[in-house]
Amino acid sequence: MKVVALVSGGKDSCYAMMKSIHYGHEIVALANLMPVDDSVDELDSYMFQTVGHQIIINYAECMGLPLFRRRIRGSSRHLELGYKTTQGDEVEDMYILLREVKRQIPSVTAVCSGAIASDYQRLRVESVCSRLGLVSLAYLWKQDQSLLLNEMISNGIVAITVKVAAMGLDPAKHLGKELAMLNAYLHKLKEAYGINVCGEGGEYETLTLDCPLFINARIVLDKYQVVMHSADSIAPVGVLHPLAFHLENKADVQSLKTVDKIHESCMQKLGPVFEVHDSLERLEAVCKPLDCTDQINGVEHKFKISRTNNKSTFSIGCWLQDSCNAGLREDLTIVLRKIESQLEGFGFGWENVLYIHLYINDMDKFSEANETYVKFITHEKCPFGVPSRSTVEMPLVEMDFSRAYMEVLVSNNKNKKVLHVQSISCWAPSCIGPYSQATLHEGILLMAGQLGLDPPTMNLCSGGPGAELEQALKNSEAIAKSFNCSISTSAIGFVIYCSKNISSLDRLDIEKKQETLLRQMKIYDLQEGKKYKALEPITLYVLVPDLPKRAFVEVKPILYIEDGADVEIETITEKPHSKTSCYWGFKQENWHDSCIQKCVIPGKICAIVLSITSELAAKICSDSLPADYVNDNGQHSLPKAHMEQLSKFCIYLLDKAITDNNFVWEDIMSLRFYIPVSLQMSVELIQPMFSNALFELSEMNQKKVKNCEEPIFNIVPVIGAGQSASSMDNVVTCELLAHKS
Repeated sequence: MKVVALVSGGKDSCYAMMKSIHYGHEIVALANLMPVDDSVDELDSYMFQTVGHQIIINYAECMGLPLFRRRIRGSSRHLELGYKTTQGDEVEDMYILLREVKRQIPSVTAVCSGAIASDYQRLRVESVCSRLGLVSLAYLWKQDQSLLLNEMISNGIVAITVKVAAMGLDPAKHLGKELAMLNAYLHKLKEAYGINVCGEGGEYETLTLDCPLFINARIVLDKYQVVMHSADSIAPVGVLHPLAFHLENKADVQSLKTVDKIHESCMQKLGPVFEVHDSLERLEAVCKPLDCTDQINGVEHKFKISRTNNKSTFSIGCWLQDSCNAGLREDLTIVLRKIESQLEGFGFGWENVLYIHLYINDMDKFSEANETYVKFITHEKCPFGVPSRSTVEMPLVEMDFSRAYMEVLVSNNKNKKVLHVQSISCWAPSCIGPYSQATLHEGILLMAGQLGLDPPTMNLCSGGPGAELEQALKNSEAIAKSFNCSISTSAIGFVIYCSKNISSLDRLDIEKKQETLLRQMKIYDLQEGKKYKALEPITLYVLVPDLPKRAFVEVKPILYIEDGADVEIETITEKPHSKTSCYWGFKQENWHDSCIQKCVIPGKICAIVLSITSELAAKICSDSLPADYVNDNGQHSLPKAHMEQLSKFCIYLLDKAITDNNFVWEDIMSLRFYIPVSLQMSVELIQPMFSNALFELSEMNQKKVKNCEEPIFNIVPVIGAGQSASSMDNVVTCELLAHKS
């Protein structure tokens, strides 16, 4: 991509440019914000470094690039973490500046910045990029600061301190000193006082005088004065005010990348420096909601709606019974509108949605699905953070579903913490658009489906399914660490979607690799001295037709984050058989335990995966399965009566599992039955079987299940599913998550 670099003069913004070039991008322009008064060194700004701004004008000549500058007329007005367009805020100066760069150089598609740890700054850059249709590049984001500082120095960043404001840093001694000279001392201060060695806590600021990108000249500071802002005896504050400097031409002009014609044309057209002033038009009109109307508006449609009974957090599923012939875009539009209507019926909106499962029938139409999705779910509608999301292709049409099928997890409160990083970085894959990496709500961390993407390039890693799984788990771990936890110790469960294109040998490798990686992560945490009880997660493998980007695997972790209290943890441990009633003639037998995986946090969480293999199905059904159970094509052809029996057994076993662990059906947040299309049964046939089983359970025991018009479960069509990646051939698989609020 062609990139405009936000430069403050500091080491971070310069190194961010170098990293952008390293990952294949091209810097075509520079952008800088400066004080209105040239004599002022520092503004009271939460966003922009301005110390040393008098020297930045020379960057254009040093790099041979056009420099766009704007004077900061706004101030820090919108102080909440998430930014909203605010007249008079300093962020609007950045918007005007970058808008002008884009107007002058239409080929610019991205902005790079030196954000390392500040969500406040990153979110504001991302907000402006979103408004301008630009991609944010933040390759320093979440990087280890000690390693990063050493990397900058070793890669030729020559920067001096221009502000100090921390214990152990003396303006008289340390201003004007090169970072290479201060490196060891900064690390001593880190050990002594816990400072950020890259200055992310405001401990110091720098000015870059030379780096490999300065292909024409380096800057030489001839004279400066120290201006004291505070003579505090513990942490004095002072800035360096440059008085005289000059450029020293480089004899051997070499560059990381040849300066192409666009640079030359920009320099000729604009001159080396271009100051951006206010335009006559207003900053920006208030965002108007996108028109979601379509030609199908006047038609009455039939829907299938499901809803769990948890009063605090519940799921709503929706698909279209009379699917339009027009295609996926139209089906999804109608489904989204129906879910929006359902939310409004509860007095809610999209801001109440925590997580979205989006199932589509054709991954080739993924872009169409996204374009439709973003018309309904926007940042404006979700001021507390956009929902996390998993998108998977499922064999919907083969089982008589519509081309789009959605399940949303809804909370009756907005007390959620959303992690949404839109910048491309080395940290974890970016989420450019209205879907976030993870959502934390009442101790449950719901993570978006993770592909094996290399974060800085956003390309699938090479090496096949095993390599993709490893990268997906690393990406998941990076996200988990942002919430101070680990997938190796805090995971309740994993759903691993596997593409049908994976060979049977690779499926086995995936399972072994997951076990190995999680074990290694756990050992590493123990070696680091982290002591906490580790959950033993349950794992469900689901075989699907396709995944985004033609990936082999997509990992969807669910984590529990402790609130500080001691947590008792239970995984598949043996317990005395309960006195649960024997519904439908089913009685407790030892082999029933082999059907169940569970992870229980008493009084809080109950996660269950129930698996019915073909062998177990033969045991469950009172009559033996017929000889034609498997047809000539290797597909299962199950008689309706046997499927009815299996549905009752599933409900019986689920009831026993949740009751034994002191949960009730009203605690269930989400409940899915994965049914293979090889059974050759339509959803219209299968859904009533499970509904009838639940109805009969409620009739037999009035306290068990509350009768509702809608089913409390979702039927999800799959190619296959199972507890093992090597044998995803269950007849029925159930995934249940219950939570006591």
